[in-house]
Amino acid sequence: MKRVVITGAGTINALGLSVPETLAAMREGKCGIGPLEFRDVERLAIRIGGQVRGFEAEGRYNRQQIALYDRFTQFTLAAAREAIEQSGLTFTDELAARAGVVLGTAGGGVSTWDDNYRAVYEEGKNRVHPFVVPKLMNNAAASHVSMEWNLRGPSFTVSTACASSNHAMAQAFAMVRSGMSPVMVTGGSESMLCFGGVKAWEGLRVMSRDACRPFSANRNGMVQGEGAGVFVFEDYDHARARGAEILCEVAGFAMTSDASDIVMPSKAGAARAMQGALADAGINREEVGYINAHGTGTAANDKTECAAVADVFGTHADQLMISSTKSMHGHVIGGTGAVELLACIMALRDGVIAPTIGYEEPDPECALDVVPNEARDARVDVALSNAFAFGGMNAVLALRRT
Repeated sequence: MKRVVITGAGTINALGLSVPETLAAMREGKCGIGPLEFRDVERLAIRIGGQVRGFEAEGRYNRQQIALYDRFTQFTLAAAREAIEQSGLTFTDELAARAGVVLGTAGGGVSTWDDNYRAVYEEGKNRVHPFVVPKLMNNAAASHVSMEWNLRGPSFTVSTACASSNHAMAQAFAMVRSGMSPVMVTGGSESMLCFGGVKAWEGLRVMSRDACRPFSANRNGMVQGEGAGVFVFEDYDHARARGAEILCEVAGFAMTSDASDIVMPSKAGAARAMQGALADAGINREEVGYINAHGTGTAANDKTECAAVADVFGTHADQLMISSTKSMHGHVIGGTGAVELLACIMALRDGVIAPTIGYEEPDPECALDVVPNEARDARVDVALSNAFAFGGMNAVLALRRT
């Protein structure tokens, strides 16, 4: 079994258009959630979100590319470029033949769906652009990343709602660890912040109208975000041999299914995923210093997750730091685990714990150290990244400081 490390990271999200910008915002406890700006927003009951600002497709892609790239693909390609350039890798010859890309997304080209439904049903048009299908398909981002960087190995897309990118990164990790590929580009992206995307989520009645306050007693729902997080997972020996900078080690993962309810989370399913990740990594629970929580800000998720953490870690739960960066960048749905992995890297590499902002009132059912409102300096050797999705799909990654 190979050791697996991260040698490159890239992101686009509501906190920043790069990893340095995002980590600086997390350290400052900055809120990237604000009023939404798009067509017909006034028809929505929910008008806030973690919308990416200042991202201009025209300055990054030519006209032909924009015709092919939905916003979620645009985000992915920008994040992938940052990650691959940081890694210093060039994909040629045998490395190109074996390296691949596994990405997660829940909705794929939601903006493209929305625009074209409008064109046909609202505007009465009888034709759509011939590239609508390749633009909106869930695997579009992975396909374009593979084409741009000459990644000819295993490449595909995972779609498991809010756990999509954690599931994708778990698959990429398994491929590198097994020796199938020395390098995998992985992560996830989402861009659902359009009229139809937000209107659909409104129907669930789990959305906040004012803020995301995970673990706070007065929390009143989740807030959608958008963006991408992309990483280079690499065989440790391969990285060392070329003198690569190592951000942290991916030590293990686990995936479970609640097999119980399509929307209500299960304490047992979440606990089994965390226990499984620790077992897979060969890590004792006392070694874990930080958990990046799924932490959506809904009453059901937060108390269930805290109960699962208490069950898994016992008395050590009181020593853990657990925070939700969704309070800052919103819930990026299928891309959320990828964006949140950055907080784990920051904890392990820089010794800075991202806060849970918006925290106002203690909740007895969430009685853990949720790092309220202000970032904290602390040495962390092991971190977990949790993702618990609708449909009862759970995926947890374990990471170690190097």
